[in-house]
Amino acid sequence: MANILEDNGSEVAHSTELPAEIKDWDKNHVRDWILKFSDVDDEYANILFDQEITGSSLLLLEKAELIDLNIKLGPAKLIIHRRDELIKLKAQQSVSHGNQSSKSCKPYPFSQYHAAYRYQENSILDVIETGALNLIEPCHEYKAFINFQNVTTEEKLKKFTEEVIRFAAACMNSRTNGTIHFGVGDRPDYPHGQILGTKIEDKETYSQKLADVIEGRFEYKHINVVKKCIKPPRFVEVLEADMTVSGKCVIEVDIEPTSLLCEDSFFHVYSVDTRKSKKQSKTRDLKTDEKDSAKLFYIRDNSSSRNLLVQASSTKSLKEYYKYVDNIVRLSQLRKEAEEKHLTVAKNSVQGSRLCEMITGGSHSLDKSHFERYVLVTNKSHPVQKEYLAFLLDMNLTAVLDFDPESAETGLNKLFDEKRNINVHLPVQYKITEPVEEIASKLKLTRTTSWVSCNGGIEDEKPSDVDNWLLEKGSSIRDVVSFFCRKDVLPHKKFLVMFLLLSDVTDKHDPMLETFSMFVQELKGTEQILCICGSERLYIHWKELIEARYGINISRRCIYELSFAEINGTLLSLWSENRKSSRFLPGGCGKVLLPRKVEGRLDALSILSVNQCEGGNEDKKQLEESFYKGGKVSWWNFYFSEQSGSMPFIKRDKFDYIINTIIPDVCSLTQACVRFNILHLPGCGGTTLAMHVLWTLKEKFRCAVLKGKAADYDDVARQVVTLLTHETTDQQTWLPVLLMLDNFDEFDAVNDLQQLIEKECQRANALSKSPQVILLNCMREESLLQTEATGDTVFIGNRLSETEQKLFEKKLEEIEKTYKNAETFYGFMILKKDFSPEYIQGVVKNTLKSFHFEQKYARLFAVLVLLDCYCKSATLSVSVCEEFLGLATRPDSKSYKAEDGFGKFSTLLTRCTEESSVVFEAVRVIHSSMAKHCLEELTTTFNVSKAQITDFLLTTDLFYDCIQGKEKLMQDVHSMLVKRNYSAESLPAECQFSPLIQAITKETPGFEEHILLNAAKRFKKDAVIFQLLSRYYYLRKKDFREAKDWVKKARDLQRHSSYICDTSAQIIKHELKDAISNDKDDPIKPEKMKEYLKMAVSAIEAFRETQEIARKEAIVHYKGKKDFISYNTAGHLGELQIAVIVTDILERIPVFSLDELKCNILTQVLSRDMNIKDVAEKDPKRQRHTSYYHFLQGFEELLYNLKDNMKKQFDLLDSYYVNLGSFYFQKDNRELRTRQEVFKCFQQYAKLFCKSDSKEPVRNKMVTKMLKIQKTHQYLEKNNADSYSGLLARLSNEASVANIEQIVERYTFLFGHARPQHDGHFKDTVNIIYAHIVLSRVSPGSQKLWAYTKLLQVLIDTLKHPTPLSESLPLYFISVVMLWPETTDMFSGGNLNDRFDKLGSYISQMRNSFSKEMKPICIGKRAVVHFYLGKKTGYKRLITQKDMDECVGSEQSMATHLQNGMIWKNEKVSNILHRVSGRICDSAILVDTPNENGKVKVYPMFKSQLKGKLGDRVSFFVGFTMNGPVALGIDSVTRSKSR
Repeated sequence: MANILEDNGSEVAHSTELPAEIKDWDKNHVRDWILKFSDVDDEYANILFDQEITGSSLLLLEKAELIDLNIKLGPAKLIIHRRDELIKLKAQQSVSHGNQSSKSCKPYPFSQYHAAYRYQENSILDVIETGALNLIEPCHEYKAFINFQNVTTEEKLKKFTEEVIRFAAACMNSRTNGTIHFGVGDRPDYPHGQILGTKIEDKETYSQKLADVIEGRFEYKHINVVKKCIKPPRFVEVLEADMTVSGKCVIEVDIEPTSLLCEDSFFHVYSVDTRKSKKQSKTRDLKTDEKDSAKLFYIRDNSSSRNLLVQASSTKSLKEYYKYVDNIVRLSQLRKEAEEKHLTVAKNSVQGSRLCEMITGGSHSLDKSHFERYVLVTNKSHPVQKEYLAFLLDMNLTAVLDFDPESAETGLNKLFDEKRNINVHLPVQYKITEPVEEIASKLKLTRTTSWVSCNGGIEDEKPSDVDNWLLEKGSSIRDVVSFFCRKDVLPHKKFLVMFLLLSDVTDKHDPMLETFSMFVQELKGTEQILCICGSERLYIHWKELIEARYGINISRRCIYELSFAEINGTLLSLWSENRKSSRFLPGGCGKVLLPRKVEGRLDALSILSVNQCEGGNEDKKQLEESFYKGGKVSWWNFYFSEQSGSMPFIKRDKFDYIINTIIPDVCSLTQACVRFNILHLPGCGGTTLAMHVLWTLKEKFRCAVLKGKAADYDDVARQVVTLLTHETTDQQTWLPVLLMLDNFDEFDAVNDLQQLIEKECQRANALSKSPQVILLNCMREESLLQTEATGDTVFIGNRLSETEQKLFEKKLEEIEKTYKNAETFYGFMILKKDFSPEYIQGVVKNTLKSFHFEQKYARLFAVLVLLDCYCKSATLSVSVCEEFLGLATRPDSKSYKAEDGFGKFSTLLTRCTEESSVVFEAVRVIHSSMAKHCLEELTTTFNVSKAQITDFLLTTDLFYDCIQGKEKLMQDVHSMLVKRNYSAESLPAECQFSPLIQAITKETPGFEEHILLNAAKRFKKDAVIFQLLSRYYYLRKKDFREAKDWVKKARDLQRHSSYICDTSAQIIKHELKDAISNDKDDPIKPEKMKEYLKMAVSAIEAFRETQEIARKEAIVHYKGKKDFISYNTAGHLGELQIAVIVTDILERIPVFSLDELKCNILTQVLSRDMNIKDVAEKDPKRQRHTSYYHFLQGFEELLYNLKDNMKKQFDLLDSYYVNLGSFYFQKDNRELRTRQEVFKCFQQYAKLFCKSDSKEPVRNKMVTKMLKIQKTHQYLEKNNADSYSGLLARLSNEASVANIEQIVERYTFLFGHARPQHDGHFKDTVNIIYAHIVLSRVSPGSQKLWAYTKLLQVLIDTLKHPTPLSESLPLYFISVVMLWPETTDMFSGGNLNDRFDKLGSYISQMRNSFSKEMKPICIGKRAVVHFYLGKKTGYKRLITQKDMDECVGSEQSMATHLQNGMIWKNEKVSNILHRVSGRICDSAILVDTPNENGKVKVYPMFKSQLKGKLGDRVSFFVGFTMNGPVALGIDSVTRSKSR
């Protein structure tokens, strides 16, 4: 027993419980405090104990007094220093505790290493240091384990292992579980249980050191048992108060002395490592050895570990030791009983099924969940959780509100970003500072998961701690919550908010708790909230806090008995195999994976994978029923038709033609993006046919459907090219993208998209010899005059062929066998019966026989019918219908369906998905013809007018409240009211207003005004609606004052709109015309004349303002180059019309109206050849006409400049229409109408200013030479042949040969008789060249035609003279055309070489002139090709567009063939055009010419056709435009050495 009785120095029993205040310490506390210092010997603690130093006396001690007590200087200084530090620390803590309350937390789960748990710095563990409790519940001991500034790693490890050994031995001897914590504060230095954390550099060292020390400190026989009882160290991460990583951790060691391991053993500890002492025993005396290797026996005594074998032990103490050892057997038995009592009982939980019920709204399938959307709210995750959160990746998460500031680096955000496409946002982006639809569009809401960082972590925003979060970030998160709970953002009662608690929520001010409160308030309850807790412990905290703060029992909305592994497995099982499986795209040599993240980025496209629908569990009967009733076809319909036992999907006649003819043809083209069209009457199966084509070709092309026509086309173009190039190594393996566009309103929009895709292909270098993107444009046409398919277009009408009728009969038999309600399959039957009016009318009459407009559902049905008739693809959102009909919407599958609310009318309605700024479910009429007959039935049978329905639609506030689909409805209603029909068949009066307004005017005259006024109230800040009202008042009501008021309101909203400015001018013009037409006086009185001319001046000023604004608009569009909107020419036409009105006014006053002589005087005045004063002096009745002359003199500027201004406008418009054409080679009906109006004005102009008689012989010797020249010019002007553009126009107009010959004859006269110095001689010389070229193309054998060499010589001579700026464009254009190098073989000698050398200069000057003259008004237009380079020589080398049309067959076919490039494969075209060769140089082609010095650059008309590398040889056709020659039909040729 000698060893046992030896003094153990530092191994004196001590308590870790020290009073908070030093003054309250007794002498034991002082000793215990000093014993904690590893660098102060324990004997000095005993000295102070013997001197009865208490806390109060410790505060008064001086260093000298300690030295007097035989305490050496070093330890004395350390004791005094640490006392002073302790005093400072307590002073700081008192301040900080006054500023913030400590947050309590639970200890890390006992004997676990992978729990999702962290500590937060300065929080307080809610367990205290104790002795043995029930032996299973662990006791705890805290060690600050900090202040190691001057301590070596070895000393730090020694401190760690010493404390663990002591605590472990005490726990094992007491048979209790226990945890010792390092990095947790204790009194008196810190609040009891305060999380401090300690910095650890090498965690592995701690594990190794502890295992090593165990072997030397415990008896050999117990080492294996001890190692199993003492668990390896656990390093628990410590977070800052703002939930960011602190770099610290708490080291914890669990002690678990199970009865199976310990049995009846008791455990002594050696005071030193016995292995080392044995080695040193040879050099030390026995007494020293015995002292150093003394045995210790620790037990847990309340909150401390006490050694029962101390040197000073009395006989009484030894008795306690022996008694304790004797009692070990009993203690072991108690331990065994405790273990048996606490055996885990497997719970028979029902929470798995509850989770399935709550998360799907009762459908038990996430594919068919009642909830259309989910919002996730979550806090800081732990790495061990991530593998069990896969269920989140496939959920339709609209938004994630993430409170982890480090989520992007280590949390859930990182997990999602690796697997899915997300948009990270700051909460401030959800503050409503603009229309909700615009915010939703910018955020790509419902298209891509919005990741809202709710506690900083992005864009340098710092996180907040719990105490400050509400003040610093709470209001912005409330904005987020309010935004998502709006009815116009997410569908009411059809989205679920999931609170996913990944870490503890223990503070009553926790952001998660605050956010929960916000959602409860916004959603008015918890029915749409689901809480998922990773453990019961988390749940208890969460539940208790909610109950304490809000008095809400959240238990029935919580899942907490399932582990995350179980939650993950349960929710993944709710998806069909189709949703869980990977999706694949076709590749050049097989299939390639389409990751969900990549697909998520392509959010504008609905991609058709090669394994689409495989493994799905969709309801076949329900889907087919919806389709046959009139719903849109889905991929499932095609998939089901291919399964065994099913009848194949009906192939329309045009299907094989598209697959076998059109697709191969377009694939042979050279443009990067080509297109073919399916034009169809509404409801004829055009969309179904298009999707059938995609389904059939899904393994040969990368197929996709554009989700919404309102998408950003730049973005669409980028996504299409991304789809094209995904997982491809080179262009050899690229498969073209087949992109379906459905239901576009205008070809212009399709053309715009095609152009942007072309540009994106070029930017991405996605160019090859064949098309990379094929657009399948499926578009409605209200009337189809053409039914035969063309090279790139098929037409689907309302008549089935015999073959199709047989297929439909067969299908009907199958349907009637399967479905009992086949009689309601109206979509199928209408098509089968060839749109029979009798069938449709019969269905309508039978369905609507109980219609009463007073009933809510009847009114709503009438609105849907009206929308369908007057706005393509118009719908009403399901949310609007439910709200209006008062259907009780519930957050589960037991809710009423919107369709049910329509009663019997529901058979005429179907559901669809709308792709607006927010994706939503909507309702529409099943068929457009059904809607048309319904509207007629409502009018004729039930006396419900269109005005009545429209008025109801406009005045019902609920439709426009905060509800889903509001934006789309506003757009549709706006379109119905505003959009006009500019078809070629329409009369001008029919184009003044939209078809709906025209119909209301016809059906209920006068009611249209009421409708428009209500529209202005509904669209309170809509300039276009105000403009519409203004137009109505001046066109229909002739109320010009009211019209001016409304247009002023419109201009206040859109000051810089040329169209609204034009309306201002039109009001004055119409007011002037109205005043003149109502003026019955003949002649017009002087005062009235003055009034009219004053109005004319105002109108001209207004139209000139329109011109100026139009130019500014064009500049903006030109710089943006994002759309192809044409220049607004209305201001130019308006000025011409006012000028004509002015001439009409002047012709009705006596000064100019009595005879032909006075009419000539008017011409002279307006031509500035005579002034008003001279006219007055020569007027014999000037006294009577004094008032006229007086007033006329006030308008001299108007009158004298009238002719010149008119001529200026005619020349500009001529140049615009002749030199510029549509980007897409298509006719614009509005432009045709404008040109007709311009021609009318020109006729009036010619009548007044061009008096020459075409029959008047030029050779009449009685007429002077100068007069002859004047008359000749007047003749040319009258025939619009006095300009190069007027002459070129005859190439496309049906001009007679005789007329052109007379024009040539007149120019020949001018060329021979006019003096070179004459002002117009240069222009006449240029024009004679144009006149001969035009004549040569209209009548090649004409006797009036000069030899080509003579004309060429005239050109060369003209080029020697200085060129007026106004003539530079026409001169250099015709020079480039005639001096093109291919003409060299016509001439002998080298006199043309200089001209060839200058060809590049001429092209450059021509382009500069074009830029100055035509930009920016050329925006939205392409320079027209006036001539193509032919194979022959002379005049015959110039091929016109008319020649090309004859090769193709028609002008319409020509436009199509030009756009898709098929024309260059036409054999007739190839036979007449000359192919030129050259090399690729930058983005142009350097043309090969006979003269090495005469090479010129030619730019391709379609940039995407220029494929290849720098220096590659290509061949092409040449087209001559006013903006320079262009390359067409570019082909690569075999490379050869440079010549």
